[in-house]
Formats: sequence, C-alpha cells, structure tokens
Amino acid sequence: MIKHLTLCIIHKGGKVLLGMKKRGFGEGKWNGFGGKVNEGETIESATKRELLEESGLTANNLEKLGVLDFSWKGKETEILQVHIFKTTDFSGEPTEEEEMKPQWFEISQIPYDTMWSSDKYWFPLFLENKNFAGKVIFDENNNVLEHTIHATAKT
Repeated sequence: MIKHLTLCIIHKGGKVLLGMKKRGFGEGKWNGFGGKVNEGETIESATKRELLEESGLTANNLEKLGVLDFSWKGKETEILQVHIFKTTDFSGEPTEEEEMKPQWFEISQIPYDTMWSSDKYWFPLFLENKNFAGKVIFDENNNVLEHTIHATAKT
C-alpha cells in the first residue's frame, strides 16, 4: 500500500525555511512543509495547500526534485511515498501555525541532528538542485536501517 505525501522546502539565497513540527507525526523535528494528498487533489495542489496551511506562504512556483519511499522494518509493504518540492518564489510572510513553527536556517546551520535521520542522505542533493529518488527503511525508533538514494536525470 502506497500513501502519497508532499514536502515543500523554501530555498532562497543561502537559506532554507524549515518548520518545527508541533504535533502529530514527526513532532519535535525540523522539516519541510507538507502532508497527505487528499482524494481528487493533485500532488502539486496538495503541496501548495499544505505549505499555506503550515506556514502561511503561497508558492508561486514549484520544482519537483525528489521522490522517496519511506517504510519501517516489519511493515515494508506500507510505503509513505514523499514527493519533494522546492520553491524559490513565494508570497506572504512565514507565520507560526497550529502545526508548524517556521524558521530560516543558513545552509551551513541546517539542524540535521533534530531532523528526520534520513534527511542527511537526501538534503545535500536537494541543496545542489539535483533530482533524486530512493527508499529508506527505518527501525521502530525512526533511525535509518537501510537507504538507497541516488541522483536522477533532470526531467
């Protein structure tokens, strides 16, 4: 079973905008903005909706850079397929919302130690504006057990 999710990261100049997840899945971690794709919704429209709901920002453009399949040991058939987008053109000011607290980070200060343990494997490809794909298997404590992430051809 594959569940489609979105993730959008704002990359402007030498900074990225991440959000501290305040509740639910991923609580206490810095992450991009995103979530589930609703029935009848495109992946791109879900990405824009989630970004607006979680940060108060409107994406004026989206560039899809990656697709990663996440699963957990013993539940490898339950896949969270995350479509990862970048935007450099947006409207509004980052605003703390019910679910997320946005904060800008210099590229050299990205808080990998308080992000998902898999981010250190794909985020450098994102920062280099490369397309990428892969899969990650976590243990019950959300630590990476296995990962295969590679750059792909630009589409």
